[in-house]
Amino acid sequence: MKTSTVNDAPAVKAAQPRLAAWACRGLPVLAALALVGCASGPRTNPDDPFESYNRSMTRFNDDVDAAILKPVATAYVDVTPTPVRTGVSNFFGNLSDVWSFVNNLLQLRAEGTANSFMRVNVNTIFGLGGLLDVASELGIERSRQDFGLTLGRWGVGTGPYVVLPLLGPSTLRDAVALPLDVNGNLLRQVRPVSDRNSLYALRMVDTRANLLRAGSVIDNAALDKYSFTRDVYMQLRKGQSSEPLFKDDADRGANDGVLPPEPDR
Repeated sequence: MKTSTVNDAPAVKAAQPRLAAWACRGLPVLAALALVGCASGPRTNPDDPFESYNRSMTRFNDDVDAAILKPVATAYVDVTPTPVRTGVSNFFGNLSDVWSFVNNLLQLRAEGTANSFMRVNVNTIFGLGGLLDVASELGIERSRQDFGLTLGRWGVGTGPYVVLPLLGPSTLRDAVALPLDVNGNLLRQVRPVSDRNSLYALRMVDTRANLLRAGSVIDNAALDKYSFTRDVYMQLRKGQSSEPLFKDDADRGANDGVLPPEPDR
């Protein structure tokens, strides 16, 4: 079967935003790691020694998405005014900037740390708790980071490609880091638990809604959606974490070592 390459420019650009952004809990990571240990398939790709398991889990995730997540996200887009959806995305983006600040600090990225710190303060104070993205209007760039990239910054390789139950594409390194990313999100501090769970559900729907356009592009562009997603995801994670720790900021590109921007809403 002919597989897609990572050079399909329009589809790659659309597929970049947060292919692994469905994380809500760390528990599925443990189940996935237990399964991949005994489900390795033919090593047709050095980055994907568990292809047999990964394809099976991808089909399961796609079935859940088609039955539940995509219809709910589509309905959310249909009934919710664009300004409201933008405010919801801005709110969760502001929360994620707090964890990005921590990871930029751990990675010794002076500019990213300063930008994340300023974004959180500006958007929280002047943006109605983050509902408005005032910082972007002022030209303060977002430097999105997670703990998987922090490990990469300190020399930990990505490891093989792994598809997590319900959470989607990942790597062994990102799967190990995921529980810390989950606990680093400020939503964990929300009480009571019912309110926290409601926010988790809203974030999941908002994330899936923001990926509707990218998913459509992948479906139309890729002969083998699984291979295309894997290749793009691995390219992104390797590229984002390949920058040496003490590389001069002047020698790197503006987007080296950071997550791609949020998808257009």
